[in-house]
Amino acid sequence: MSEFSSDRVAIEVSDNGVAHVRFTRGDKMNALDPEQFDAIIAAGEHVSTLKGVRAVVLSGEGKAFCAGLDTSSFAAAPTGENRPLADRTHGNANRAQYAATVWRDCPAPVIAAVHGVCFGGGLQIASGADIRIVRSDTRMAIMEMKWGLVPDMGGYALWRGLVRDDVLRELVYTNREFSGEEARQLGLATFVEEDPLARANAIADEIATKNPHAVRGAKRLFKAMHDENGDAILLAESEEQDQVIRKPNQIEAVMAAMQKRAPTFPED
Repeated sequence: MSEFSSDRVAIEVSDNGVAHVRFTRGDKMNALDPEQFDAIIAAGEHVSTLKGVRAVVLSGEGKAFCAGLDTSSFAAAPTGENRPLADRTHGNANRAQYAATVWRDCPAPVIAAVHGVCFGGGLQIASGADIRIVRSDTRMAIMEMKWGLVPDMGGYALWRGLVRDDVLRELVYTNREFSGEEARQLGLATFVEEDPLARANAIADEIATKNPHAVRGAKRLFKAMHDENGDAILLAESEEQDQVIRKPNQIEAVMAAMQKRAPTFPED
């Protein structure tokens, strides 16, 4: 795949296979205008196809992770699209939805480091990550009702299993602001840290030491856990395990781990 190039998002891949994806529109609090949507999607697609990526850390430069929709750029059309939103332009999603769901679709686990402000579409993008680390003083909200809109960037699909139904309804209907600490209590954040990026990097580095085939299989199973019935999940578990242990040199690495020797898990 060609090299990634954008003035809105930066990607760096460390030697251990952790892809660091940073929103770089810090002067606008990484707010979402059409170009930002496109850059986020392109970044998600790029890291999803990069060989050797074992984990992804998602963060924002400047004072915010993402302040949500850049309303000034969508004055004429809130979605930034002239075509009907029901048109599926990116698989099972439209463009705005895919900016969030591309991270859930990414084969490697994604850890979002959230600071400053995380409103509306920004919160839905963060919700696409597997794990969310936030500062206690982060300002967060499901903001869309403030503008007379419904949340429509994949949130309803991504929030399943995170937030209690009645709690989510209150947050959506009122668009009230809440802190990073409350987000952890509600289920929208995994951990609260003074330095979310440092904790996100530490988790990503730990994941990078694991068998990448098993990690990717586990992520596929998490998706099936919400979309499939019990019978299908049981079968999927068995199929994923078969794929792991039948790959070349995997059994040797698994046995080394069980015998508390340093395993080397190959990519292929």
